[in-house]
This record gives sequence, structure tokens and C-alpha cells, in this order.
Amino acid sequence: MIVPMKHLLILSVAEEKLRTIEIIRELGVMHLSYQASETPEFRQARHEYNVIQNAQYILKNLHKPLMPTASAAHMAPFIFNDISKSIAQPLPTVRGDTHTKIRAVIELDDRRRKICDQLFKLRKECAAYRPFGEFDISLPDKLVASGVPVRMFRHSTHLQVTPDKKLPIKNFGVHDDFVYGVLFGEGTLPEGCEILPPPPAPLSEMQLQCAEARARIAYISEKLVIAAERIDLQPEIKRMYDFCCFIAAHDSMSTNGQVVWISGWMPAECEKQVMAAAREHAWGILVRDPRDHELEQVPTLLRPPRGFKAMHSLFSALGINPAYNESDVSVPFFAFFSIFFAMLVGDGGYGTLILLITLLAARKMKKAPRSPFILLSVFSIATIIWGALSNTWFGFHPLITANPVSAWFSEPGKGDGNMMLLCFTLGVIHLSVARLWNAIALFPNTKSLAEVGWIGVIWFMFFTAGSVVGVLPAPGVAMQAILGLSILLILGFMLKPKELKTEGSALGMLPLNIISCLGDIISYVRLFAVGLASVRVAENFNEMAIGLDMPLILKLPCMIIILLLGHGLNLAMAGLGILVHAVRLNTLEFSNHKGITWSGFAFTPLKSSASNSNYDRAPVQKAR
Repeated sequence: MIVPMKHLLILSVAEEKLRTIEIIRELGVMHLSYQASETPEFRQARHEYNVIQNAQYILKNLHKPLMPTASAAHMAPFIFNDISKSIAQPLPTVRGDTHTKIRAVIELDDRRRKICDQLFKLRKECAAYRPFGEFDISLPDKLVASGVPVRMFRHSTHLQVTPDKKLPIKNFGVHDDFVYGVLFGEGTLPEGCEILPPPPAPLSEMQLQCAEARARIAYISEKLVIAAERIDLQPEIKRMYDFCCFIAAHDSMSTNGQVVWISGWMPAECEKQVMAAAREHAWGILVRDPRDHELEQVPTLLRPPRGFKAMHSLFSALGINPAYNESDVSVPFFAFFSIFFAMLVGDGGYGTLILLITLLAARKMKKAPRSPFILLSVFSIATIIWGALSNTWFGFHPLITANPVSAWFSEPGKGDGNMMLLCFTLGVIHLSVARLWNAIALFPNTKSLAEVGWIGVIWFMFFTAGSVVGVLPAPGVAMQAILGLSILLILGFMLKPKELKTEGSALGMLPLNIISCLGDIISYVRLFAVGLASVRVAENFNEMAIGLDMPLILKLPCMIIILLLGHGLNLAMAGLGILVHAVRLNTLEFSNHKGITWSGFAFTPLKSSASNSNYDRAPVQKAR
């Protein structure tokens, strides 16, 4: 269910402004209507929060290769001594309180990135002078002093520069599509030649400096890895997030003379608790139901039935939330998503593997939330059941586990049609549940008759889709009569007479909406197509591995590699199919018929992270 909400306005004296926010946070039941805050205190708190997040990002991404910053190639001209200073600079130690450690982590990362940028430029310098080899870098100046001008240059291989008496050139070879050379004397180089300044140091010294820079980067990275093992920044991030919310709430309080007030939303069931706090702290308080124009501003607090609470984690992972004035579809979403998951994976062996990995992970990660493990356990068990019914185990179909259902799916000439019939049946049931739910919710409003009409349209389209692929007879006179009666119900009851002026355009869209029902039913055939593709891929990899023509001692390791790679890739593709197809059928086809827009946002009361992150029905301790 979606928990009913009340709008709450709290008034207090200005002297108790800070204490009022503290008590609201202790209560932990009020979703505040924040206003933009740009006070120095809030900016400082947000800055500290961002710093901690930055430190956590650094420690979590140490496995990624270090790349020079985008601006490194456009920085000031390279100075060879700069990298020597950076390498020699002492490093901070990651010790002390949490804030000191955070500053040390960020400083270490800054040093590491600075050396990386300098190394990037030094390597470019090395590449530019490598064709000339090792030489005394003071020699060009000596030659110039003796009256022999010397200029190092390079040009593209597409440009032809021919040495002669007027252009005494010594070529030093081609590197990275450039020809490198030295011009002796006063000759003029052709246009397109790039004059290279004298190198900052001998090539061997620059290469040695590159090695030292790489070693320094590796040493700093090692220190950061050790810091990542010893520092847990998540509690500090939560604390600072709470602090930012607290300051934002404090800044959102409106003031008029000696009175301050703030508004927000609370679960209706918490009204007595808030009233008691108001009496204790001498607040003025106004509690009312949401007005019609406010429904889009009301947060959504989902409370699914006891066995379906794990759906919170799935909705959070998908980033979806029904609006406050919509319905909690956790139960049908969970039930049908489990079926779709099983059909898209399509293999009992994969289901067994997912279940074992889930149970092992749940055992190892005892402090992690349980909801994802519960969901994966149910989904994998559903997949095992489907694999048993379809007799599919890692792409094999053992005769010993054959059953009437698998025989129906593999019936010569009819198996694919039977599978499509099952998909259409799931579709018509799924969409009918949505429309029937609407009809029950609207009763005794006459609009419920329009929803009954839509059920008739959906079933007519079910028989139409089945007849198109040859698995059902074409709709007869009876079904055509049902379609006609259904359309009359929709036309007659979808709108009230007073709504015709404002929403009459919906009648013009009715033909398209009726036709789209056929597309919605056909859309469920994706379960057959994707599931069949998964099974066929598994079968082909099995045949490829078993069919290797080589000695047994060589065949076994090759078989294992092919099977591991093939089934691993197939399982990954099945996971992608679930994210695309199982989610779509619930959040698009079903939701369109149910009227769920997923435009809501979660109820997030002002509270301390020390308490449960999800709202709990248990009484909150009375504020003291």
C-alpha cells in the first residue's frame, strides 16, 4: 500500500528555531519542503561533504589506470626540474582523526596526479628527442658560439626535404610519422618543418626521470591502497549528509518577527506522535490532508505486504517510484517479474548457479541488506522451476527429466507455437489484472464499467494475436460481439459529461489506444524470443565443445574454456535481457494499463543516519 500522508505546518518561537529542527530530526517522521540554501554555513557543510565523497571516490577507484588530466597537454611549457621537485617532495602520512586522514588522502592523490601530468609531458619530450639518441646537450650552443648555427627539426613524412649544399641536413630517421634531422648553417628550412628547441636534459637522464616518476606514482598508489583498507568513510559521509540536511532544514524555516515555521509531509499514522511533541514543546501546528493541486508534491511511502518488502530494493535499483495518487504494484510486479526472469534466463542450470552464488554471497556479506539476496533467491528458484518444466539444464535436455510440459514445448511443428501461446496468455492475464484492479478501485463510480470494457478489448486482441501466428482460432461472432460491447462501455463511461470539454480529446485517441492493445499483447512474445535465443546459444556452445576433434588430453581443457566462456557470456546476455524486457513489460505495458506513471519520489524524512534508513512503523522515542 501507499501510506496516506498529511501536510504538516509547525510554528515555533524564533529563539527555539535550532531546537525545533533538532526535535523534528529526532522524531524522524517529517519530509520537509526544503528551500534553496546559500548561507555560508550550508556552503561550508556542502563543501566538506563533497570533500569526503571525493576521498571515497579516490579510494574506491584505485584499481583504475591513472590518466593525465585533460588540461595536462595545454599547461605551461615543460620545465625539467619541476618533476624532480615533485618526486622529492615529502608525502603526508594517513594518520590522525578522520578529517586529517581525508585531507591526507586527497593530498596524496593530488601529488600522484601532478606527477602523472608531468610524466606525460616528460614522455612527450623523450619521444621528441629519442631519434637523435644520446648526445651532449651543450654541443649545439658550442657550435653556435663557433659560428656554426645548428637547428634540430622535424617534419611530416609527407613533406619531401632533400639535403644539398644550400641545405646541409643530417637525417636521424623516422619516428611516429615524423622525419627528424639537424640543419647545419644558415640555410632556410621549407615551410612545414618544426624547429625543436634544445632538449632540457640528456636523453638518458630524462628516461631515468621517467622511471623515477613511475616508481613514485606506484609508491603513492600503494599508500592509498593501504589507506583504503583501513578507512571506512561511509559513516562520515552519512554524518555529513545528515548535517547538510539539518542546515538546509534550518535555513528553510520562514521567519516573521518572533515566529518561525516550516512545512512538510508526514505519514497520517504519526499524527498523534507529532501532536504529543507539539504539546510538549509549545508548537503551533496545522495538520491537513493534501489538496488536489498538491498531489504531485506529496512524497510516496511504500509499504508492501510482509512477503514483498524486498521490492523496495528492486525499485531503488531501477530508480522508479509510483506517484502518491497512484497504486502500490509491488505484488503483481514481484510475481510477474519472477516469471519473466525465469523465462528470459530459460535454463534451470543457470538458476541453480545463481542461487548458489546468492546463498554464498549472503553468507559472506552478513552486514549487507538482505533484500537483494531475497529477490535473487526467489528469482533463481523460479528459474529452476522453469528449467525443470522446460527440461533445460545448461543447454542440455536429458531424457530422464522430460515431462509433459517439456514435451508440449518440444512438440514437432507446434512447440514454438505453444510457447508463443503461453507468452500471449501471460500477457492477457497481466494486462487484465491491471484493468480489473482499476475497475475494483473505481467501483461504484461508473468509470469502472469503462475498465471492464478495456478487459474485453484486451481479450479480443489476445485471440487476434494468437490467430495471426496460428496458435488460436480467429475471433468468432461471440468475440466480435464482446469487442463491440466493450467499445460501447468505454465510449459511454470513460468520461463524465462534465469532463467532455476538458478531456474530450481522449475520445479521439480511442481508436489508436484500442489498436495499441494488440501491440501490447504481441510485445509479450519477447519472452519466447529472448528465452529461445538463450537456450540455442547454450546448445551451440555445448555442441562446439563436445565436437572438438583433438586428443582427449587436449580436448578437456579446451572444452572447459569454451563452456565457461560460452555459458558465462550467455548468462551475461540473459541478465541484460532481464533489465530490458522484464522491466519493460512491468513498467510500460502493465503500468500503462494500470495508470502508473512512475513519476513519484520517495518519502525521505529528516532524521539521523544512526536510525534505520527506511521508515519504520515502530514508535519513535519521544523527543526530550
